[in-house]
Amino acid sequence: MAQRLAGKVAWVTGAGSGIGEGVAVALADEGATVVLTGRRAEPLERLAQRIHQAGGTAHVQPGDLMDPATPQRIADWIVATLGRIDILANNAGLNIKDRHWDKLTPAGIDTLVHGNLSSALYCVAAVLPTMRKQQDGVIVHTASMAGRFIGGLSGPIYTAAKHGVVAMSHTINMEECHNGIRSTAMLPGEVATPILDQRPIPVTPEERARLVQPEDCGDLVRYIATLPKHVCINEVMITPAWNRGYIAARTRL
Repeated sequence: MAQRLAGKVAWVTGAGSGIGEGVAVALADEGATVVLTGRRAEPLERLAQRIHQAGGTAHVQPGDLMDPATPQRIADWIVATLGRIDILANNAGLNIKDRHWDKLTPAGIDTLVHGNLSSALYCVAAVLPTMRKQQDGVIVHTASMAGRFIGGLSGPIYTAAKHGVVAMSHTINMEECHNGIRSTAMLPGEVATPILDQRPIPVTPEERARLVQPEDCGDLVRYIATLPKHVCINEVMITPAWNRGYIAARTRL
């Protein structure tokens, strides 16, 4: 079976673990050359080796995307080295334990805003000129169910930042659709990733096994990236069938 992304270049941010790792593997399996970005080089190198051993192609470009200069530097490297950018998996994000108003500090607020919204904006600004020249491009943002619905679990600043990511994605489609650029806000519910380690109340291994897995998100991004150019998935939710919120509600009935 032909690899549907052969000849394409995909930049995956937050690729060192979790959803980013699952997305990178899925896109590489489909034939894309993947560029892996994260703050730590070691997990990116391990992932690149895994992709190479499976017959794929991966390049490591570590960096802190909260630094405004870093996304442009990496995008410039991709174009200079690989000649194009077809897909941006705008996945980098974070949360903190002291996430609620009674414990939030200005430093924590800045970390959450820059780690979840500013960095995503910087990456979009870095790839759009190349995608405009190509008259083609797919951007998939890892937002969150917290980016569509307001609740108490994720914390107010994470929720506000992810709402910003969803709004950003829709504005890209409004302004760039005539350039062949399609933007998707992917809204995961609970996913079994290391970010769960930052929950104030730990998630047990048994519960993690029933959540959405990183490879499930990878398969969804692969599907979006392989759609024909005339199709745009504007927004999509992916949640566990065994939804802990639903289960908790049933116990109160």
